[in-house]
Amino acid sequence: MKHEVYLVEGMTCASCSSAVERVTRKLPGVSESQVNLVLGTLDISYDDQAVTPGDIIQKIEKAGYSARLKAEEKQSEATVDEDPEKAIKNEAIQVGFALALSAVLLYVAMGPMLFKGTPIPDLFAIDTHPVNAAILQMLLTIPILLIGKRFFTHGFKALFSGNPTMDSLVALGASASFLFSLAITFLISDNAHYVHQLYYESAGIVVSLVMLGKHLESRSKLKTTEAIRKLMELAPDKSFLVQDSGEIIEVATSTVKVGDSLLIKPGSKVPLDGIVSKGSSAVDESLLTGESMPVEKNTDSELIGGSLNQQGALYMRVTRIGEDTTLNQIVRFVQDAQGKKAPISGMADKVAAVFVPIVIGIAVLSSLAWLIAGKDLSFIVSILTAVLVIACPCAMGLATPTAIVVGTGLGANHGILIRNGEALEKTHETDTVVFDKTGTLTLGKPSVAYIKALQMSESELIAKVALAEQASQHPLAGAFIEKSKEMNASVDGLLVNDFRNTSGMGIEADFSDGTTMVIGNAALMQKHRINLGELEQSAQEFAAKGHTPVFVATNETLNGLISVADQLKPNAKIAIQELKDMGIHTVLLTGDNERTAKTIGDELQIDEVIANVLPEGKAKVIEQFRQKGKKVLMVGDGINDSPALVAADVGLAIGNGSDIAIETADVVLMKSNVQDVARAIRLSHLTIRNIKQNLFWAFIYNVIGIPIAAGLLYLFGGPLMNPMLAGLAMSLSSVFVVGNALRLKKAKL
Repeated sequence: MKHEVYLVEGMTCASCSSAVERVTRKLPGVSESQVNLVLGTLDISYDDQAVTPGDIIQKIEKAGYSARLKAEEKQSEATVDEDPEKAIKNEAIQVGFALALSAVLLYVAMGPMLFKGTPIPDLFAIDTHPVNAAILQMLLTIPILLIGKRFFTHGFKALFSGNPTMDSLVALGASASFLFSLAITFLISDNAHYVHQLYYESAGIVVSLVMLGKHLESRSKLKTTEAIRKLMELAPDKSFLVQDSGEIIEVATSTVKVGDSLLIKPGSKVPLDGIVSKGSSAVDESLLTGESMPVEKNTDSELIGGSLNQQGALYMRVTRIGEDTTLNQIVRFVQDAQGKKAPISGMADKVAAVFVPIVIGIAVLSSLAWLIAGKDLSFIVSILTAVLVIACPCAMGLATPTAIVVGTGLGANHGILIRNGEALEKTHETDTVVFDKTGTLTLGKPSVAYIKALQMSESELIAKVALAEQASQHPLAGAFIEKSKEMNASVDGLLVNDFRNTSGMGIEADFSDGTTMVIGNAALMQKHRINLGELEQSAQEFAAKGHTPVFVATNETLNGLISVADQLKPNAKIAIQELKDMGIHTVLLTGDNERTAKTIGDELQIDEVIANVLPEGKAKVIEQFRQKGKKVLMVGDGINDSPALVAADVGLAIGNGSDIAIETADVVLMKSNVQDVARAIRLSHLTIRNIKQNLFWAFIYNVIGIPIAAGLLYLFGGPLMNPMLAGLAMSLSSVFVVGNALRLKKAKL
């Protein structure tokens, strides 16, 4: 099964996207076909033995649109579409010209009727030269229709292919008004009164207003994809390559290979992922991870392509290029999310598929009804045009994708990557959050939690232990050394002459001052006949909390006790409380023993603790929650969490976790900040609420607008809707939906 993404041009409304989906799904071997109206893309999965890309493109073109492979777009030279801002500026010029002509047309056609004494040259006055007045209106209308010719080319092509769209409605309405007016123009010489039945202004101004609405919609849609464009612009095109000779040359980033050495100057962006080989600096990673504070980088520190080097010069060794870089993975992640529909959009898609044919039917039936009621042809044309033009499948089609694009973009700006619309929708239904412990709620590495020193200061004790442990490979050694650096502790002139490791107990180190330090557990102290005294009780208390107590003695005299533990992340307790405030049930699911898990659970005030669970057992626990009707969000970071992440309704991976966990997750927290779990849920709530608002507006607009355009108010003595007002209302409905979605950009998570 092959999966590809196509760029589809010519789609303007939900009916367009439904038509493309419908015709491609009919192809043999196609298993899935999904269009994103905002991004103008088609995601399609198919059997390449049964259908070819040429067949897909041909089918789309037959339906009235053009298509090309997105992969080919990347490799091709710059095209008009590659600069959307330039395209929108060109469109603005055309719209401006059409509106200027429309203003003149409105003045000429309606001015004398609305305002007595409106100055019009006598040569074109309706009363004295009606034929000239009609011809002038026709000449003003034709350029407007030519500027908006895409409505007619796309609209009629789609109509004749059996897949009518919003463009078809505009084309039918404007054509009806223009052709009726053209026929009337030839009859004016027989009856001058016919000049008052012209509808040139309806045809011209409707097209102008729809063009204006589409232009405003395009500008708004460009803003919705701003997050992804910002990410794509982060990586610099040029890099400074350090050659074997030491010479530094500027090269295109695309030519850099894995293993190459690059110079990152102060104030410049890191072009690719790599490791610092020389230098130190602070690097701003905020646009990638959402972390506002610069990150200190030294030798062997990881660098992310697209981050900004702030201070010193850095030399780096490239480890990932092209599609493998963190930046490209984030871009792909967000693009995938923006390209996928949320299940909530299903109802709108079903309505959109039959919407335009229904509207055409209503327009024809209402026109026939008024004709039977005895109304003249100009009245019938007005009704027909108004109904065709006011209908707006665009608003329905844009309701879901615009909100998802803005919502996922907002998440990306905060370091919250959401894989697809379905995950976004499911997240807001969450009522149970299950946490892994190690690396998720805790730092994931041992660190010193407590120091009790006897006969010397805490600083001296930790400094000597760190010195002794430098030759050790034990995981706890790193905790002692890290704590010594944190306390800025040192012992001048002291050296380690000999080092001995006692497996399962600890170490012994002979110092240059003739003393011997013993560091280890109670069994090692007992072996050396060292009395633990008052510290034995403290050690037992720490052990009960899941800590590892380490005794320190010099020349058989006890020096102190150091407690080591995998400590909680600083914001873990706040994160749990935020979830509980949202009414969410919190669960700690870990492979640790009951005692350690209970201690962590009590400290964080987690609702439920489940311990001694193997990796394969975690998925079973998740399934048990789901069988009880719970909507489960699983938070993890390791390979062992992958089955549970897949089993949950929503899997959420911590960004510093394993690649497998991140690949299997629906949501990734780039900042590895556990508080972002609550933020992700809030983001989902905000986005789904926005989608519901958009769908409500789109449906209610059409439910109210179409009957009014068909003459419902006129039937009860009210006004008849002018086709120009119908066109304006239709345009504003789409702008309203996109504008409402854009409000999400300012939301606080």
